[in-house]
Amino acid sequence: MTSETFNALVVEAGEDKTYVRQIQKRTVGDLPDGDVLIRVNYSSLNYKDALSAIGNKGVTRSYPHTPGIDAAGTVADSRVDAFKKGDKVLVTGYDLGMNTSGGFGQYVRVPAGWVVPLPEGLTLKESMIFGTAGFTAGMGILFLTERVKPEDGPVLVTGATGGVGSIAVAVLAKLGFTVAAVTGKTAEAAFLSGIGASQIVSREEAADTSGRPLLKAQWAGVVDTVGGEILATAIKSTQPWGTVTCCGNVASPNLSLTVFPFILRGVRLIGIDSQNCPMDVRLNVWKHLASAWKVEGLSDLCKEIGLNGLNENIDLILKGLQKGRVVVDLGE
Repeated sequence: MTSETFNALVVEAGEDKTYVRQIQKRTVGDLPDGDVLIRVNYSSLNYKDALSAIGNKGVTRSYPHTPGIDAAGTVADSRVDAFKKGDKVLVTGYDLGMNTSGGFGQYVRVPAGWVVPLPEGLTLKESMIFGTAGFTAGMGILFLTERVKPEDGPVLVTGATGGVGSIAVAVLAKLGFTVAAVTGKTAEAAFLSGIGASQIVSREEAADTSGRPLLKAQWAGVVDTVGGEILATAIKSTQPWGTVTCCGNVASPNLSLTVFPFILRGVRLIGIDSQNCPMDVRLNVWKHLASAWKVEGLSDLCKEIGLNGLNENIDLILKGLQKGRVVVDLGE
């Protein structure tokens, strides 16, 4: 089995601090040691994958490297009793695709503790339409709905056309929430309305620069994917006892605000770490995504590509031009 060859996107350091991406032949023997060998059927493209693909050392320390923080497929070999050959499984997060060869190759080998049995109710492809983005959105929704109900008022989703944001909009709408969607892409208003947004908020409207410590209370809850001034504004605009979850910093990692939303309104701010969350939380979120949170028309949230389409779509996501999810079919 160690001589089995497969296709993978490999990123190599070139001259003048550039990085070159190309599909290469690899062997299973090239993969790191691990408990479970998985034949990857589907992966998905995330912003972190794009950073790895351009040599971001905060994501990937050494090259050559195969990115892909998501993978779904069948077990080809296992050293542990928990998984057997032929089992359908998925892996998201941990070190996959960062410093461990990832899902943009047709095989991965990982520790057993990273592996999730494919939940009943999802196909392998559907699990990757969700992928890390859907799982991250699911974590935010899990914590938000602990204290916020649809009758409490509208919820705000920022970065709504992105992977996390679009799935959050669709799932929250399915659960009966009135969803306001923040986007800088006004041309995508029809897309957002189609997946369940009741209100479209421009990026400019969502970022208050007045410096006021509190703003008019509008949102029962918030799923924030961008950080920065938009997150600060959302917190200052959240209703008493509302919940705000945050998972991204594409706008800025800085957060400028006072403690007043927390001590005068009881607003709760919850950080989402989908990479290393405990397995019991992980399984709970996937169970919800495969059942009550599984949205109709899930495939409408994604476009499907092969390994040959990765270069173009990596460039798009880095430019902020990607909409929804990108699923990678590795079946060829």
